Amino acid sequence: MIDPDVSSGAAFGVAVAQFAPGPDSGINVAAMRELARTAVARGARLIVFPEYSAFFEPVMGPSFVAAAQPLDGPFVMQLAGIARELGIHVVAGMLESTTDTSRFSNTIVALDPAGALVAKYRKLHLYDAFGDQESRWVLPGTVEEPETFDVGGLRAGLQTCYDIRFPEVTRRLVDAGADLVLVPAEWVRGPLKEAHWRTLVTARALENTVYVAAADHAPPVGAGNSMVVDPMGVELVTIGETTDVAVAWAAPGRVRAVRALNPAVELRRFAVVPR
Repeated sequence: MIDPDVSSGAAFGVAVAQFAPGPDSGINVAAMRELARTAVARGARLIVFPEYSAFFEPVMGPSFVAAAQPLDGPFVMQLAGIARELGIHVVAGMLESTTDTSRFSNTIVALDPAGALVAKYRKLHLYDAFGDQESRWVLPGTVEEPETFDVGGLRAGLQTCYDIRFPEVTRRLVDAGADLVLVPAEWVRGPLKEAHWRTLVTARALENTVYVAAADHAPPVGAGNSMVVDPMGVELVTIGETTDVAVAWAAPGRVRAVRALNPAVELRRFAVVPR
């Protein structure tokens, strides 16, 4: 497949993968491998899977803590194998074990085509909203300098699900040089939740003039609507309610062109500071 020209500059394929993970990590990984193969066949060089790709049940409880693994555990090693097999970057959410035996870290990992762990991110804003209390079982991440990695001439940064409601998270990534933001999510369905998701993902791209690739769970628990939005707020691809992958073309030239037209990040008068 020939990469198209996107506002000058070499474009590359960014895929969002949407599926409904369950409690069997082996089944989840097998589904991820097939989705990744499909994405590569469609031209992807980077694939983003949802939050909680390693393990998920509709009600959070002790089983989540029991399913947690270290960063060098089987799940990450299997993701590394997929990355090496297909020669792509793989990003996905996992349950990371901690020294607190009653809670785990909600962690996003990024593996490069050699299978090396190039970035990790522990969710900062826990989902204590809409009747849920993620903090009962999850340790919040600490506010550290964002980890980023380079792919296709763009710099990618990581955030997770509920973080998308806090614009300063994305802005901190942009301040660290990110022009592609990857958002694995388990966006639970609920009153107006689909509208919130679509609006917030688009807003984070538009206000920061960056690409945003957001991957959600498929229904019935997730809202679906995994998507890639470009720096002008254009929704390039979207998956509805099905299990599938969608590939969009991203290019450094598009970011430069949009920022030349709309230098909002350069013109801002306030910096992001810790609370």
